[in-house]
Amino acid sequence: MNKLCLKTLCAAGLAGGLFLTSVAALAADPLPASMQAKVETYKKKLVEWAANPVVVAAVKEANASGGLAGMTNAKWNDLEDTDPAVKAFEANKAGVLIRKWEEDSGINKLIVRDEKGNVVAASSKPLIYNGAGRPAFGNPIKGQVWAAPEIKPDPTTGVKSVQAGAPVMDGGKVIGVIHAGITAQ
Repeated sequence: MNKLCLKTLCAAGLAGGLFLTSVAALAADPLPASMQAKVETYKKKLVEWAANPVVVAAVKEANASGGLAGMTNAKWNDLEDTDPAVKAFEANKAGVLIRKWEEDSGINKLIVRDEKGNVVAASSKPLIYNGAGRPAFGNPIKGQVWAAPEIKPDPTTGVKSVQAGAPVMDGGKVIGVIHAGITAQ
């Protein structure tokens, strides 16, 4: 292949990449001021919930156990919602508490994760078992309360939401994350 063809292909690839980036930016709704205020309210709630002794104890226990042996996101995806492994995250003490908090119509999902990003507690089966690569985990595990700057359909619930998360702390050390889909309605 000659240099002219390579330059043409590179230019076409760059243009296509810029186009896709532009389309992706248009797909997300900007965060209006009223939604930003709602997000700030829920960020405070997430910090409060993350400090709950039941949540802290569940995360500490999960960190000590290392999560479900051999569980991957692919294996998790194959599990039915009624599988005992899934139900265990809903039935543990933190899962019961999460279900209670999730009765708040302002959120459509609430998940607690350990220091590696594995599920510790949820009110229903999250889309993925390990969320370590997601911003809702990656920012709070660094000790930051975080919220996405846009409204997008939640990957688990499909509801238009703003993703937010807060660190779960134990004695000043980040040990896990609690994150939510804040409903945009």
